[in-house]
Amino acid sequence: MAYQQYNNQGSGSSETDSSGLRESRVITINRVAKVVKGGRRFSFTALVVVGDGNGRVGLGYGKAKEVPLAIQKGTEEAKRNLFDVPLAGSTITHPVTGETGGGRVLMKPAAPGTGVIAGGAARIILEEAGVHAVLCKSLGSANHINVARATIAGLKALQRPDEVAKRRGLPVEDFVPKGMLKAYTERRKQLAAGTTHE
Repeated sequence: MAYQQYNNQGSGSSETDSSGLRESRVITINRVAKVVKGGRRFSFTALVVVGDGNGRVGLGYGKAKEVPLAIQKGTEEAKRNLFDVPLAGSTITHPVTGETGGGRVLMKPAAPGTGVIAGGAARIILEEAGVHAVLCKSLGSANHINVARATIAGLKALQRPDEVAKRRGLPVEDFVPKGMLKAYTERRKQLAAGTTHE
């Protein structure tokens, strides 16, 4: 079938465009059918993720009569849904569980060099977000869409240590591990210097 050639585009290339975003990566393509009086009408859906590999990521879902058009629509939606992910070096700032519908994804920070211990949709999203060391486990539905949306919900729920410290009225050093705080502080310095962005 025509849609199968696009089905495993998860590997996607890492070319960047003018806005600093890498080329979109397709998580999954699905053929859906609408039953009408004259028979079935087929169309395609594409779940697409876009990121810059440096703290920004977005997820989009496109539907069209042709696969390339569905991917294009998904990419446009993903670009509209871009958001910043708080990172401490190459990992996330704290453990978090993202939930959306039947999907539940647990993410934990990991030591540098651990790599992205995740599968399927979660791996692609985390790589596009610029997370290079994380432990991730899907605890709910195995459906690609649910896992992807739960991963995005988890990343959106992440908080910055300095903001939490301000809210609690405590010094950051009291509740953030030293290594994590050092990595987070270094990233903030890079952001301030303009060598990277969030």
